[in-house]
Amino acid sequence: MEAILTAVIPVVIIGVICAAILVIASKVMAVKEDERFPAVRECLPGANCGACGYAGCDGYAKALCESENVPTNLCIPGADSTAKQLSEILGVEFADVAEQVAVVHCAGDCRHTQDKVTYFGIESCAAAKLTYGGKGSCTYGCLGFGDCANICPQDAICVADGVARIYPHHCIGCGMCVKACPNHLISLVADTDRAVVACSNKDKGSQTRKVCSNGCIGCKKCEKVCPLGAITVSENVAVIDCGKCAQCPDFGVCAKNCATGAIGTFSVS
Repeated sequence: MEAILTAVIPVVIIGVICAAILVIASKVMAVKEDERFPAVRECLPGANCGACGYAGCDGYAKALCESENVPTNLCIPGADSTAKQLSEILGVEFADVAEQVAVVHCAGDCRHTQDKVTYFGIESCAAAKLTYGGKGSCTYGCLGFGDCANICPQDAICVADGVARIYPHHCIGCGMCVKACPNHLISLVADTDRAVVACSNKDKGSQTRKVCSNGCIGCKKCEKVCPLGAITVSENVAVIDCGKCAQCPDFGVCAKNCATGAIGTFSVS
């Protein structure tokens, strides 16, 4: 019995000492969490899209609690309601969120373009891109397998006639589809009345017409008729400054004068 106690007692003493050290260490080395963090995190939608510029909702919530210089209006999916809640919790002035929606810069559906090959492989835009730039005759166009639709948290995207289409009133502007498109055809624009160039082909006009009858031919007619100089033709394709376009006194004049129908308009009303 004495031999057993001789072995057990030192072990118990060592265990007590280690436990005491761990308790002290947990108190001394504990990372203090801002008491506002849980409330701030609860306000955010949890999309973890990164549209705010931080690593998910946790990253944005942490930044808001740690710095007074981080704006409360960076959560585009949460919109004004989230920004208002954050402002109230953090005790700062409310700032309006610049709502955005995604647009697809391609109108090369199956009625206006054609396939150059028959594709057999993984049903993914990223995979098809690795095979001669995809099955379509326009290597700049929509690959049509719906990587953007698969990642959209709001089911705001569908693939119709071989081209991704976005339902703007369902889109929350998270930008996840922008990152998913291997041809970089999707961008976020302000949720206002605007004109959109539905083409990304940078080839010369004659070559573009061979692969898609809806493509921009770089004729610069839209550039000439725009009253605010919001349109420029760069690398053979029209580019619109959305900020200027929203102020246009003759909204839609560019679309009406587009020779191929590559420019369309969208109204939020």
